[in-house]
Amino acid sequence: MRWLMRKCIRCGRYTLNHDRCPYCGGELIVPHPPRFSPEDKYVAYRLEMKIKTGILDLNKIPVYDP
Repeated sequence: MRWLMRKCIRCGRYTLNHDRCPYCGGELIVPHPPRFSPEDKYVAYRLEMKIKTGILDLNKIPVYDP
């Protein structure tokens, strides 16, 4: 299924246009999250990128120790 709805990054409004926001001329993104799969093949890559970019700090994550 192809997603038709787009969301403007600049003003946050939703539209059906595919190129630019008709209200402010901002860039549009697809507001729908990716589909979830329990067999996620790319979780290691996403985790690595979050650590490298500083989004995820491993020092702040509590470690479970039974």
